[in-house]
Amino acid sequence: MSAVQIFDTTLRDGAQREGVSFTATDKLNIAAKLDELGVQFIEGGWPGANPKDSEFFVLAQGLKLKNAALVAFGSTRRHGIKPEDDAGLKELIASGAGIATIVGKCSAKQVTQVLETTLEENLQMVSSSIKYLKSKGMRVFLDAEHFFDGYKDNPGYAIEVLQTADHAGAECLVLCDTNGGALPEEISSAVREVKKAVLCQLGIHAHNDAELAVANTLAAVKEGVAQVQGTINGFGERCGNANLCSLIPALKLKLGIDCITDAQMARLTEVSRFVSETANLSPEAFLPYVGTSAFSHKAGMHVSGLARWKGAYQHIDPDLVGNHPRILVSELSGRANIIKRAGEIGVELPAKGPEVTALLEKVKELESRGFQYENAEASFDLLVYRARPGYSAPFELVDYLVVIEKERRQGASTHDGGMLSEAMVKVKVGDKIMHTAAEGDGPINALDNALRKGLLEFYEGLAAVKLTDYKVRILEESTGTESQVRVLIESTDGVEQWRTVGSSANIIEASWLALADSMEYWVVTHPAP
Repeated sequence: MSAVQIFDTTLRDGAQREGVSFTATDKLNIAAKLDELGVQFIEGGWPGANPKDSEFFVLAQGLKLKNAALVAFGSTRRHGIKPEDDAGLKELIASGAGIATIVGKCSAKQVTQVLETTLEENLQMVSSSIKYLKSKGMRVFLDAEHFFDGYKDNPGYAIEVLQTADHAGAECLVLCDTNGGALPEEISSAVREVKKAVLCQLGIHAHNDAELAVANTLAAVKEGVAQVQGTINGFGERCGNANLCSLIPALKLKLGIDCITDAQMARLTEVSRFVSETANLSPEAFLPYVGTSAFSHKAGMHVSGLARWKGAYQHIDPDLVGNHPRILVSELSGRANIIKRAGEIGVELPAKGPEVTALLEKVKELESRGFQYENAEASFDLLVYRARPGYSAPFELVDYLVVIEKERRQGASTHDGGMLSEAMVKVKVGDKIMHTAAEGDGPINALDNALRKGLLEFYEGLAAVKLTDYKVRILEESTGTESQVRVLIESTDGVEQWRTVGSSANIIEASWLALADSMEYWVVTHPAP
């Protein structure tokens, strides 16, 4: 257990997740991040299976990996074909990777019903493929596909496949829970029996169909498995794979296995979010260890406890995985939440002062009207700033008007099938009133453009601020089009991200409130020199 290797298959197995399609450049960028994380193996894909994977292995020759070895994935030779004539094995050799992981069937039923060949021929396919690749100078890992299902159905044959691969010279036998249905005690029992039958290193590759991939992997490690396979964020086909963002800290912090360095593990949250963004997916807030909500605290009792002891309601220090705690403010919050969050933005509030009571009552009153500050920290921070004596808002809305016309004006540029949105905004900065107008690809975009037009003269840095997400939530569905709505806007300046909220029965007003908060927050937190 002192030397567990991390084998990342995000670029191959993870790319099979529904909705994910990495380009070859995406895969290069992710591989570089994985190398920085310190994983020992990066499975780049299946050369020859598709043009992108083939392109990746060509481009990967220029990768200067410091920690990881590149692995190519493939299969044993097809039945009835000599290994030297098998196109798939030739692609593995031509890939330039020094290591090949080949998948071989360990389930007797899979051999006869899916491969439609004999049990003996399958053993020959495994043996001859390994020997051929090794004769070409490659290291070989066997992905023992359907091992645990095959072991339950026909344990003798499943073990025989592993022994065949061991005798042929495989460096590691990776036991696969391919269908993801095994239980931890089944994993443990099977691994114990395998260790009695083979001499070479064992690995584990668990799928998450029963929500047990991480538990099954840890069970295998406790029985002496030395290679752990998984993906960043648990990406993969169906319900995904064992999540390395949970496995790595579990190995290091729970089992005391130094699979990567402390400094590398502190980059785990960064890598998790990088892979999600590269896949064009919103980072999952509720992932253990790396999610934005993994160390969020809402209950007043919890926040009060954390103020006294960091470990009161956190099982690890978030800094260890590059994450940080978040204090959520809502109508359920206590005074401790308000004080703690205000302190994080540099505003010290007396524990028993009237300011805290007033802010708490303000939050409760606004949340009763549809606002919600749990995921709109920037809007709450503005409530704190505005409550301070002497606070002066950087701008003040005087008036606005939004016009949506069905017929397209001559010369107007729109992308919505002939609809034109135009906004006129009157905003006061100091003693000067700016009256601007702008068009947009919708009413909110038009408002955004018009507001920026009026403010850029005074706050040039706002040019870097972009809206990255816009969500509308109907709060009272039973009232139909009269419903109160909540708008949540996410913004970035290319360095930081922040979220603001607005609520109203009028979607334009709700959007304006969130939009204006976004601009005001940036100006307040980025004062001009």
